[in-house]
Amino acid sequence: MTQPVAQTGSPVAEPKERLLDRLLYGRNVDRNAKAKARVGLAIAVFAVIYAVIAGRLVLYGMSADSHASRRAGGGDVIATARPDILDRNGAVLATDVRMPSLFGEPRRIIDVDEAVELLTATLPDLDGKEVRERLSSNRGFAWLRREITAKQQQQIHDLGIPGIGFLAENKRVYPNGPEVSHVIGHVNIDNQGIAGIEKWLDSRGLADLHRLGFATDRQQKPVELALDLRVQHALRAELLAAKDKFKAIAASGLVTDVRTGEIIAMVSLPDYDPNDPRQALDKTRLNRLTTGVFEMGSTFKALTVAMALDSGKITLNSSFDARQSLRYGKFNISDYHAQKRILTVPEIFTYSSNIGTARMALALGVDHHKAFLKKMGQLDRLRTEIPESAEPLVPKRWGELNTVTIAFGHGLSVAPLQAVMGVGALMNGGKLIPPTFLKRSQAEADQLAKQVIKPETSERMRYLMRLNAEKGSAKKVDIPGYYVGGKTGTAEKVINGRYSKTKLLTTFMAVFPSDQPKYLVTIILDEPQPTPETHGYATSGWNAAPTAGKVVARIAPLLGVEPRFDLPTADKQILAATAGIR
Repeated sequence: MTQPVAQTGSPVAEPKERLLDRLLYGRNVDRNAKAKARVGLAIAVFAVIYAVIAGRLVLYGMSADSHASRRAGGGDVIATARPDILDRNGAVLATDVRMPSLFGEPRRIIDVDEAVELLTATLPDLDGKEVRERLSSNRGFAWLRREITAKQQQQIHDLGIPGIGFLAENKRVYPNGPEVSHVIGHVNIDNQGIAGIEKWLDSRGLADLHRLGFATDRQQKPVELALDLRVQHALRAELLAAKDKFKAIAASGLVTDVRTGEIIAMVSLPDYDPNDPRQALDKTRLNRLTTGVFEMGSTFKALTVAMALDSGKITLNSSFDARQSLRYGKFNISDYHAQKRILTVPEIFTYSSNIGTARMALALGVDHHKAFLKKMGQLDRLRTEIPESAEPLVPKRWGELNTVTIAFGHGLSVAPLQAVMGVGALMNGGKLIPPTFLKRSQAEADQLAKQVIKPETSERMRYLMRLNAEKGSAKKVDIPGYYVGGKTGTAEKVINGRYSKTKLLTTFMAVFPSDQPKYLVTIILDEPQPTPETHGYATSGWNAAPTAGKVVARIAPLLGVEPRFDLPTADKQILAATAGIR
């Protein structure tokens, strides 16, 4: 009997192997070919994965601000780009430079104490306590020091501290230092505008662009100002000299184009360096021309006289009684250059008669006076591109006494730039043009201009301004060749509710050339002191007027104003052009 032959392998394992082969390779498939295909597929998958990783590493390396997105949800802000600011001739007033800033990623710090010790050893002025608190937090990102030097960056980099890194940020730089500080303003550590034109830029949508990440270096067009850096420098130099010479506590000045309303130069001393914005916190460094309000003294008489002439009820030949003081209640109105006689309108202007000016205003009445100053923009807050501005101080109850004092520049406080706008309208043919710090064409100015007085009234006012330089209180501004006209103003400052006899604010407004007006120069000295050269006087004609003359002599050539010599007197040069004016 033949015994059955045993089969190779286990009779239990054979079905499992067949099942596994069927699951892995299917039925009736060449196992070698299948294996090669799967190996090829695995190689392709890994190649794709490595390619993605390599691509991300390249993008990471190319993006300098890659950390910015990681901290977008945190409280830290990155200093993004801002447009350059240029003067009217293309000179750079503000620009950005790239600087490294030091940051930490607390979650990646291995030993906080060691990191703090190493960092404070490299940056001795670093606050160790604050750095330790920041690195001990659960935040993903924390600034440790903004704007470090390249050398400091290299030293910290060499320490090799895990979780410590650098970001290249935009730092605002002002190459002219304090020269244009009160115009251009400054930014904070995050490159956000907080004063002047810089703040205006943010209010125009730049801040929103920053938040949305659209403000890059390539996308921003430079901002062109009306300011002329050469004129600004000349004005500031003369104001510094005057402030020092007359020991004034402050000095300020403006150069404006009366035809367009452009502000060509603006200086308020003491000023500050916008590269160190902490200086701006000093209260003495405020911009007196836009944020200060002052009683402008006798320069305001130009508005009163223009009001009178423009009414048609008073002419250049009209006269008013200035023989005696004008008494109103307990107030006694007198003249500094008292003539004690009846004065014509030109004499009232050139002698700067308080009595005569007050009588002119009274002749027209309180309502007429208020309406005229309202029309000239003196009773409302003046708005320009610069956010810093002040509300004028207007009497709540305006009676005859108010009209009397306001007529000669007391009892109404306005920002000096506001008064400059009004006087500019008296010079340019009678058009009130809002002042601007931006470049503006004549056509743009004409569209904004509002006719507030008759052109012939403007001619008369230019005649009076020039006459004042020929024979009145403004003789020291009569620079040969430029046919300058002007008006002095000396106001007693209000100290503890009373007018001080010793603390004065002197003002001078000079227009040139008077027959073809282009520019208005305004000089203000706060509490100037008498000198031996001024024979003990501290009034405008002795300090602000000669300062204005020096400014005109320096800036007229820069502004392309050709000197003309041997021109006839004002009555022949200006009044002759308007026959019948008297």
